[in-house]
Amino acid sequence: MQQTNAKIKYFLYARKSSESEDRQVQSTEDQVKKLHDLAKDLDLQVIKIFVEAKSAKQPNNRPIFEEMLGKIEQGEADGILCWQINRLSRNPVDSGRINWMLQQGVIKIIRTTDRQYLPEDNVLMFSVESGMANQFILDLRKNTKRGLEGKAERGWFPSKAPQGYLNDALSKTIVKDSARFELIRKMWNFLLTGNYLIPQILKIANDEWGYRTEKTKREGDRPLSMSGLYRLFHDPFYTGYFKYNGKLYKGNHEAMITMGEFERAQEILHKKEKPRHTNHEFAFTGVIRCGYCGCLITAEEKKKFIKSKNEYAKYVYYHCSKKKREADCREPAIRLKDLEEQIVREIGKYTIPEEFKDWALGVLKEKNSKEVESRGQAYEMANKTYLDLQKQLDNLTELRIKEMIGDGEFTTKRAELQEQITKARERLNQSQDRGQNWVDLVERAFNFAAHAREAFIKGDLQTKREILSALGQTYILKSGKLKIEPVEWLVPISNFLVTGKKQAKRLEPANFVLNKTKTPRQNDEMFLWGGYWELNPG
Repeated sequence: MQQTNAKIKYFLYARKSSESEDRQVQSTEDQVKKLHDLAKDLDLQVIKIFVEAKSAKQPNNRPIFEEMLGKIEQGEADGILCWQINRLSRNPVDSGRINWMLQQGVIKIIRTTDRQYLPEDNVLMFSVESGMANQFILDLRKNTKRGLEGKAERGWFPSKAPQGYLNDALSKTIVKDSARFELIRKMWNFLLTGNYLIPQILKIANDEWGYRTEKTKREGDRPLSMSGLYRLFHDPFYTGYFKYNGKLYKGNHEAMITMGEFERAQEILHKKEKPRHTNHEFAFTGVIRCGYCGCLITAEEKKKFIKSKNEYAKYVYYHCSKKKREADCREPAIRLKDLEEQIVREIGKYTIPEEFKDWALGVLKEKNSKEVESRGQAYEMANKTYLDLQKQLDNLTELRIKEMIGDGEFTTKRAELQEQITKARERLNQSQDRGQNWVDLVERAFNFAAHAREAFIKGDLQTKREILSALGQTYILKSGKLKIEPVEWLVPISNFLVTGKKQAKRLEPANFVLNKTKTPRQNDEMFLWGGYWELNPG
């Protein structure tokens, strides 16, 4: 045998895939070292070493492997030295090629750490061992798919988290990326105003904020790409849901936006990205819809000659775009001045004095400490219920493994427990999200309510458009009257103002003085607001 080995020239081949198929396999450095020692012990002539970091699951995927077989076919070597036969192939195409070259004598020997394969051997042995390597991949794929689907059903996205989130390797969950979460939320805010094109948002994020993607071993720490921003704005993951294998799952991760905001964003994205090139700019186009036919309201500028002044005056009119040819729209045009007056009145429904805003925020922040305490108690209770149900499910599985219960009973009880676990997880998420960023949300609403009216009256076109966009969810113009469905966070303020006015009518506001030395708890909130409204009308 030693004389035969002396005549054979070996190629040493070492391979290590980064995928899970090779998790327990020696590193390529270890493979090369131990194969060198084996060649020395057996007096084998190794003329070249081939090292590759590629998966063998797919054929025609390994250029170094192909190069090695090509050189063997050209007669440069006639033997292969490798760690195990599965280093050469894990797919039937490459396995068949190697087997054929071995049967034809092109490869005179394949030697591994524990055995050798020769042309005169029974081909069944090589086929069985290479088939086992192929079957390992098939089983691995099935188990991996089953595991990923199970993770999705448990509410965790089984892939790399999108921008603004991170995969927590320790808990196997998805958490907020503290460095990027709020920046991504600001990008959504820009989009939702309807005033910014995607390239504008991208420029602000990369150039003004210095946004960079998460740094990983192979990539990252780069500006956000245009395609990446488009993917971000089309991804329902930010609503607390996620898509996997064509199905929509309710996720356990923290939502960044509401489903309503996501749907509105999709409407904005489906509009033409490029604005019309006109000589005029209008603040409210593309926002308001006609109450008769549903088409968007557009605007145009007209000139009218004023004889008394001997000059032309410019007027802006808003009217239905009449995009639906089959509809005979009856909506009349409305002057910009009249439209803006209606918007100002609408903003007035939510306008509060600056002094009240500061005082009310103090009240709410103090009360938030109680909210946090009750929120923590609710969360602990919901979490205990969830963990108990999970433990019951584990115990049930253990009983089935020990064959202490049958398949029918196991299936029925497992389905019942899984349904209870799903409901418990939803309650846990609700408990966790209840009041999350509560003070921030209230402060945002109060700041808007305190300053929006004045900012609208004094603002430029961009400011007016942003305020109108922030004010409502839908905007309908019918018979010259603008109806706005307000965003959710403004509704409580409107209700509060209505109650405050009613309260003021039965009080004596002239005798009321706000005692700022008292704690918020000592001042009656409704009494305060009722008196202040009457003393500061409008």
